[in-house]
Amino acid sequence: MFEKILIANRGEIACRVIRTAKKLGIATVAVYSDADAQSQHVKQADEAIYIGESPAAQSYLQIERIIQAALATGAQAIHPGYGFLSENDQFAEACEKNNITFIGPPVAAILAMGLKATSKALMEKAGVPLTPGYHGTNQDATFLKQQADQIGYPVLIKASAGGGGKGMRLVEREADFLSSLASCKSEAKSSFANDDVLIERYVIQPRHIEVQVFGDTHGNYVHLFERDCSVQRRHQKVLEEAPAPLMPQHKLEAMRQAAIDAARAVDYVGAGTVEFIVEQDGTAYFMEMNTRLQVEHPVTEMITGQDLVEWQLRVAYGEPLPKQQHELQIHGHAIEARVYAEEPEKGFLPAIGQISYLHYPKQNQHVRVDSGIVEGDEITTFYDPMIAKLIVWGENREAALVQMHHALGQFHVEGLGNNIAFLDRIIRCDSFKNAKLDTNLIQREDAFLMNAEVASSETIVSAAFIELLKRFHQQQNANPVWSSSPLWRVNVKTQYGIKLQLNQQAIEVRFTAIDNGFIAHYQGQEYPIQGQLLDAHVAQLNLNGKQSKLAFSVDADYLTVFENGQTHKFAYIRPNYGNVDTQHSEGNLKAPMPGVITQVLVEANAQVKKDDILLTLEAMKIEYAIRAPRDGVITSSYFQAGDQVKAGDELVEFQALAEEVA
Repeated sequence: MFEKILIANRGEIACRVIRTAKKLGIATVAVYSDADAQSQHVKQADEAIYIGESPAAQSYLQIERIIQAALATGAQAIHPGYGFLSENDQFAEACEKNNITFIGPPVAAILAMGLKATSKALMEKAGVPLTPGYHGTNQDATFLKQQADQIGYPVLIKASAGGGGKGMRLVEREADFLSSLASCKSEAKSSFANDDVLIERYVIQPRHIEVQVFGDTHGNYVHLFERDCSVQRRHQKVLEEAPAPLMPQHKLEAMRQAAIDAARAVDYVGAGTVEFIVEQDGTAYFMEMNTRLQVEHPVTEMITGQDLVEWQLRVAYGEPLPKQQHELQIHGHAIEARVYAEEPEKGFLPAIGQISYLHYPKQNQHVRVDSGIVEGDEITTFYDPMIAKLIVWGENREAALVQMHHALGQFHVEGLGNNIAFLDRIIRCDSFKNAKLDTNLIQREDAFLMNAEVASSETIVSAAFIELLKRFHQQQNANPVWSSSPLWRVNVKTQYGIKLQLNQQAIEVRFTAIDNGFIAHYQGQEYPIQGQLLDAHVAQLNLNGKQSKLAFSVDADYLTVFENGQTHKFAYIRPNYGNVDTQHSEGNLKAPMPGVITQVLVEANAQVKKDDILLTLEAMKIEYAIRAPRDGVITSSYFQAGDQVKAGDELVEFQALAEEVA
């Protein structure tokens, strides 16, 4: 086995690889950028090498620097993780030239599967079913439109070199085809330096199911069953589960065999994922092959009991596959949720900043957390805003759903926005609970998913009581030692009033001390309540005779209560609270988040119409358009494409036309 490997990645996947390497007694080398100097993957590795500035293009995508780091430290192999250089044939080739083992497939396999059109031609030859469409090389616009007309609308235009949802357009009618084609080709050229496209029939209500495959250098191939990744937004996966629920068994078997046929067709070695677009009746069509380990590999590990990173290392070292097909079985059901620093209620804008409080669910045989983030870490604009992957296992799907709901309720993040409450609503929505899955699930359940739960009167009373207990504790304890006795018994007055603000509404809860606790008065109702602080983040309460523990966090401005996967943020009321004028001057438009300007579409003195796109801003792999608020004139433009901006930076100066102002 290898004695030392370098991990050409960061964050949770680097930590994940380090964990298995330590189990096998393999030394590890981390690489890091300026932004990652104090990151967990750097601290957990045996050695760490600096490779450049914070932007990935100047560090994690620098092939020569990573190769030199491996040579300098004596690493025998490089694990690429996922993303970055994991599917880069030039990187794999550079490893080969320097006698470093690339822990991934051969260069030829990466090349064969790297372009959608090429891979589909190979799959067609191997007998793997394809979505009806045109996958050829003729890129003439008139010809492509003729192909789309023959296929029948709606159709999808896809960038041949695309991925991550970029370079993809849904065309629902013939009249829109040419303009959509031009737009798709432009985005593909910008994103992938290749504007070739293919045309496919759009599958109505499709499921996205992928099969985990493995090959070795001895000609052995197996599948490790499938994962359903249908729950997506903007073509990015949100929840994944294994095995795929409510699928006909013969259809699953056909899909699994097609995945092995796909791997065998390109002499595949190592971990790969064959992705299928699946009709509601279970008919599957090959979509693409990812020639790397997937973000969602833990659900496969949970249902098979196999360590896929260990499999990668053993296969790369030249060993045969650890198990043959007949030795692999499915045990139970697993679900993975991607916990992101983002704000679903604001169109999933990335949330940038420092995590002031972080509490992970307790890990056991049912609950797993993969992360490279700890309390105090900062989420920046340079990399993906994922905080952690939460993976749960149950004897069956229903048991796994219960585990996920409970685990999300124990996952607490404060200091920046996150999607924990949104994830909890997904697993509780009817479509997901009943496994009515397709890639449009989030849009279909929008009314439920985007309707944040309102804090109940009991929650409001509990939050106010926690604040009261906190004040008692501050008055009675000069040192940070938590009292184990109920605090209401010590030097209390008869009446207390707690004022907070929730969703910009001022609330007041009054408390009257009685012999065995308090009576809370709120909105004309009375609530008997008792309790104590167990530590800095947990209160034990008895409200209306019901005993419970409630998690919370506190900073200078907010008291945040975590309840059943939902977060309720109570602001402290200050003098003149909320009356500070934070509005920028009417003529200026500001950056809604930190990011990089990708396009500037206007110049000084240019006249624009309402909703015209003025600039585009990219943050966390997502592009946002900054639009004109009304008809007007751009009097100044402050940035160029490629410039980094902070949240609140003035982007342009805008002046409304006279008739608009009047």
